[in-house]
Amino acid sequence: MRASRLLSLLLLLQSRGRMTAGELAEELEVSVRTVYRDVEALSAAGVPVYAERGPAGGYRLLDGYRTRLTGLTAEEAASLFLAGLPGPAAELGRSEVAAAAELKLLAALPPEPRSQARRMRERLHFDVHGWYQAGGSRFLGEVADAVWEQRPLHITYRRWGPAIVERVIHPHGLVLKAGTWYLVACAVPEAGGGQGEEVSGPDGGGADDAGRAGGMRTYRVDRIDALKVLDGHFERVPGFDLAAYWRDWSADFLERLYREEAVIRIAPDGVPLLRVTIGPVATDAALATAEPPDADGWIRMRLPVESLRHACWQLMRLGASVEVLEPPELRATMIRTLREMSALYGRS
Repeated sequence: MRASRLLSLLLLLQSRGRMTAGELAEELEVSVRTVYRDVEALSAAGVPVYAERGPAGGYRLLDGYRTRLTGLTAEEAASLFLAGLPGPAAELGRSEVAAAAELKLLAALPPEPRSQARRMRERLHFDVHGWYQAGGSRFLGEVADAVWEQRPLHITYRRWGPAIVERVIHPHGLVLKAGTWYLVACAVPEAGGGQGEEVSGPDGGGADDAGRAGGMRTYRVDRIDALKVLDGHFERVPGFDLAAYWRDWSADFLERLYREEAVIRIAPDGVPLLRVTIGPVATDAALATAEPPDADGWIRMRLPVESLRHACWQLMRLGASVEVLEPPELRATMIRTLREMSALYGRS
């Protein structure tokens, strides 16, 4: 443990230059007294570290000194791509190794690229989560470990519906999409039946996920209600490409997502809200069918929707700025919902 801390102290001084004992103690999460002892140990080992006195003083390395003892561990190397994403790294339980990998990478750079990398870190921050999203899942760490170690999982999963199903899966990869974690896994066939899935989309909608190539399916990690890591290990599907799978699955998901169509009239003040209410894909498709405004400025258009039930609660968010014209079933559902709401709020 101390050897790792000494190396971290050395790399901090190499990558950042002068640092006070207090700054080093905060970074290493130790006491200032421990920093003093560690600096003495480095000096005794021949590392040219010295102290500068005064208000602007601190510890620094002799100019020109560089260590090449930056060897990344396997975990640190694997976590390099998370170095700029502290939130997801923490959710996966790898914040410490990601920070250690970043520190070693910075220490290995020459002064000018290291300075540019530090400025990039100071001036750019990536927050991948949407507003009001908690992100992650209580099982995300266990799922990630199963992906790394190729361990089969038994999960209890909430499909869109809601329906509860149990599955044995071979987890092949994790994808972070707009703050939501998705698990890509190969479903193990059960005796006597298939395993058609229904996967929740970015806004909570669903799409039938049966028949994926290679038996791969996509699960929202936050819809896993129970999880058990099974004994043994599984063999990954030969040649499986997670990025290519996600690209193809996403395109197919959007294509299959909108199975119904509604005809609506929308007021001028409702048009700017469409993109927020029903999403950019459906909005662009609807605007492409927009007719010229009528005398009151209302616009008639054809809106792709996931289902009539889903369309009802989406369009309710637009209030009196939208009128459903077709299909009759959706219009009747809107009228019934409005009457129920009126009765609820009309109580004395």
